[in-house]
Amino acid sequence: MGTELDTRLSTGNPLMAQDDLEASVALMAKVGACWSPAFSPDGKRIAFISSISGLPQVWIVPAEGGWPELVTALPDQIYSVSWSPDGNWLAFSLAPGGGMNEQVYLVRPDGSELRRLTRGGKENNWLGSWTYDDCKLLIASNHRSADAMDACVFDIESDQLRLVTENRGVGYFTDVSRDGKYALLYRMVNRSDNNLYVINLEDGEEILLTPHEGPGSFDGGRFAPDGKTVYLSSNKDRDRIAFCKMAIDENGKPGAIEILVDRSDAELQGFDITRDGKTASLLWNVAGFNEIEFFDLTTSEITPGPDLPAEIAGTPLFSQDGNLLAIVLSGSISPMDIHVYDRKLERLWQVTKSHHPGINLSNMTSPELVHFPAHDGIEISGWLYQPTNFVAPGPIVLSFHGGPESQEQPVFKGLFQALLAQGIAVFAPNVRGSAGFGKRFVNLDNGPLRFDAIRDIETCVDYVVSLGVADGSRIGIMGCSYGGYLTMAGLTEYPERFAAGANWFGIVNFETFFKQTEPWMADISRIKYGDPETQIELLRDLSPIHKLDRVTAATIVLHGANDTNVPVVEAEQVVQHLKKSGVSVKYVLFPDEGHGFYKESNRIRASVETVRWFSEHLKA
Repeated sequence: MGTELDTRLSTGNPLMAQDDLEASVALMAKVGACWSPAFSPDGKRIAFISSISGLPQVWIVPAEGGWPELVTALPDQIYSVSWSPDGNWLAFSLAPGGGMNEQVYLVRPDGSELRRLTRGGKENNWLGSWTYDDCKLLIASNHRSADAMDACVFDIESDQLRLVTENRGVGYFTDVSRDGKYALLYRMVNRSDNNLYVINLEDGEEILLTPHEGPGSFDGGRFAPDGKTVYLSSNKDRDRIAFCKMAIDENGKPGAIEILVDRSDAELQGFDITRDGKTASLLWNVAGFNEIEFFDLTTSEITPGPDLPAEIAGTPLFSQDGNLLAIVLSGSISPMDIHVYDRKLERLWQVTKSHHPGINLSNMTSPELVHFPAHDGIEISGWLYQPTNFVAPGPIVLSFHGGPESQEQPVFKGLFQALLAQGIAVFAPNVRGSAGFGKRFVNLDNGPLRFDAIRDIETCVDYVVSLGVADGSRIGIMGCSYGGYLTMAGLTEYPERFAAGANWFGIVNFETFFKQTEPWMADISRIKYGDPETQIELLRDLSPIHKLDRVTAATIVLHGANDTNVPVVEAEQVVQHLKKSGVSVKYVLFPDEGHGFYKESNRIRASVETVRWFSEHLKA
């Protein structure tokens, strides 16, 4: 049976029986992932997060590759891990029940002496990096007030969490000077608008480094070893993000931002600096693909990084000696895995191998990048996936990413491949408001401009129909989080265009969202969506909840009961209204998940339910 399933998955047979559908989709949902690499101080081992056990946990593997060792076996998913500079501890963040109330833990590399550092409960805590030599942890926490993520330092020896800087909304430390006296603080003003500050860790005095007007991105702040230079990414006075630096005088006063490397065809997506401060690794976003370059901070020489075997890379991480570079790679037919690049030998190798039992990755489908104009001439792009032996025009599902300041890229998505195996095409666009295309584009959906983003939905439908790919009577729509919002917006604004929809934990009512989401999330979202105190009519006009009587498409709603980002009341409102109106609706609630589905059994169920829904209602 395994051979038959593999053949059917690779050929995209649309006539698969329902029991085979469930089995084949389950195989796709089981495909693993490995991420969050952290080198041991000697560079010989890498701690990382993997879902190989069915739930993301901490593992350790030799940097040269080999059999991984399980460090944690906890009942909740782990998001990230970091190795202490002295090698004695691993710090990791865990989400109880899948909610956003993340907690920070310590554990020895051998799995012993597990302890929680943060207080638990409903508090949110974000794991940052370690300080260089004294083994303190940088943590953001809302333990002072639910309205804000404050910047804190945890001292391992005294077992004390010290609040250093209070924030309004979101703020966290990005680096600490080598002498431990100063920190760089990232503080978000609003979504797509933030600043960097230098903070005196003794008295909390802060100096603004990035004064600006309007939206602006200043991220990744890192000190040079002497503390006299700060490296950062910035789009001040420009549209695309570049790699920059600024000088800091003896009083902590900043000089002007100086551009070190910029590209007209790409945005800087992330960077890392070697411990000796001589080299930077630069991760570029080039129309949704990633490229890596090295920049010599002493000579300003640029050299290309390794040729990547997959389309997408995470921000590269240097080992302490600066020779090795850990890179998380993923692609449309490549599950997320960790690779290591040796700069001296110019050799790249794969360290982890995410499991994909029963799946022939070489037979999976890669997308085509397409571009087309919106109603007002703005260029939109997207990724078009067509099944093998697809007979066009045929059924298609439009998939919208979350964020909204995120970007659809050709990463491995088992749900997409499962739909393709059923003979259903997938189109994943980047409508206005998406990241990766410059400052202007990412802010084109702020406040009342969101109506234009909603119009982009119909533009996408028109485009796939005009290509001859989509059968206009067999079009579905789906999305997660903000993508779930666009799903409901599409079903309410253009009901005649869609035959089915799948809303994965999406916003439907901005009034209830602002009242019940995390207070700090609400605070930073006022410019992006609208201010509930001064723009209530705008929020009502933008909320699909008031137009659900227009929905005619069969709709499935999936949500985690512990979601504190988009609370479950959003899902309940949709289901209640559609049931009353007689629309075909199904509600799938996951009592042990939050904002996203991480447990293997839940990933399988969510994928199976969604693929079956579209197979039934698009008549694939």
